[in-house]
Amino acid sequence: MSDKPLKIAVIAGEVSGDLLGADLVAYLKTLHSGPVELVGVGGEALEAQGLKSLFDFSELSIMGITQVLSKLPRLIKLISWTADAIVAAKPDLLLIVDSPDFTHRVARKVRQKLPDLPVVNYVCPSVWAWKEYRAKAMLAYVDAVLAVLPFEPAVMQRLGGPETHFVGHRLASNADILRIREARKVREVRAAGDKRTILLLPGSRGGEITQLLPVFGEAMQEFVARNGDTRFVLPTVPRQEARVREITQSWTLRPEILLGDEAKWRAFEEADAAIAASGTVILELALAHVPVVSTYKGDWIIRMLSHRIKIWTGALPNLIADYAVIPEYFNDVLRPASLVRWAERLATHTPQRASMLAGYDDVWQRLQTERPAGQAGAAVVLSVLQKRGRL
Repeated sequence: MSDKPLKIAVIAGEVSGDLLGADLVAYLKTLHSGPVELVGVGGEALEAQGLKSLFDFSELSIMGITQVLSKLPRLIKLISWTADAIVAAKPDLLLIVDSPDFTHRVARKVRQKLPDLPVVNYVCPSVWAWKEYRAKAMLAYVDAVLAVLPFEPAVMQRLGGPETHFVGHRLASNADILRIREARKVREVRAAGDKRTILLLPGSRGGEITQLLPVFGEAMQEFVARNGDTRFVLPTVPRQEARVREITQSWTLRPEILLGDEAKWRAFEEADAAIAASGTVILELALAHVPVVSTYKGDWIIRMLSHRIKIWTGALPNLIADYAVIPEYFNDVLRPASLVRWAERLATHTPQRASMLAGYDDVWQRLQTERPAGQAGAAVVLSVLQKRGRL
């Protein structure tokens, strides 16, 4: 393997993408004998790997079409600015991580000006859910796709998209999740009537929190009215702490607000059940063996376009297992009373809890790979660099 210095441009638009990109870069540094320099956009995890982000990537953490439209002038400016900065840096490869509304637009602009630059897309866009034509369109600016879901390579091949490699999911080898998973498998399930701990996860985006947290608050009140004294814990990210505290400050019953990864993982270990926003955290909970009910509220435009969505579920564990492991409540059917009754069934020894945990084991098995996801992804990146004569 060459010890040539590598300059990798990386763009991650959200916390989950930042973690995925950083994990891959860390393995890239172990597989490549030369120095690796980073340019682009990311958060704390990528910055720990040496990236100096072009701007605060939390600007990209937006939810729903109405939010996108309200920030469209700024997003257009950021897309052009990011693309120009990457072109000026003349990297050896561009790695775009998730957040396709932003990262793919940047990649197209970069490819127009640097037609020979290899581009790798980490996290396959959900072409299997809607807008299938996007798969073939990616051929113009993506050389390889790193998929985190096992069914995606076959879907991309059927739709005529770029070469796609299932590398596994970073969470399947996450040390904290592995530790919590083993600890939870041997813990006793609380009996009905015992004080329980319910984990609340309303998301990491401002829009999600604003939409979901009031519903969670009503569910808290009803759960206590039906079941007595209960502990509610709510881990959040520092940039959303003020929003969470503002929404909950007038509540007569308030959750414990936790900050930092250590507190989050401790809450995962202690929780009897969870109510969570649909997203990556649902998969974290599944792999850690925490029973959960999934929730989502879209803006009015998303609701109008819902008939165009082809996917049968929004929960990653359900997609991976190919059957309904986790219950989901969307939009108008998202009601506190439904969440309460699921939390009751999942927080004690019931057939519903047992069935969900058995489904979690199916999800776990389907995500197993020979190598950690970041290492497999880094190997594909190096292979693309070699094929394109960059090593």
